[in-house]
Amino acid sequence: MLRTRLLWFTLGFSVTGASVAHLVWRDLYAERFAISSEMKEKFTALEGRVSGLESAGGNENLSPAQVES
Repeated sequence: MLRTRLLWFTLGFSVTGASVAHLVWRDLYAERFAISSEMKEKFTALEGRVSGLESAGGNENLSPAQVES
């Protein structure tokens, strides 16, 4: 009787632990994917703004001495 209870307790504890570990792992993986995706979007937007500034004639604000060098 004691062995049966110990067996069922161990089995239930293992299944519960595995399901909790699965949920935690899934949340951590989703968070990691969200952060990397957000960083890619921000860098893409930044590259677009920088290229827009470069193509907008950034040499207009420079003095002639800065243009020569």
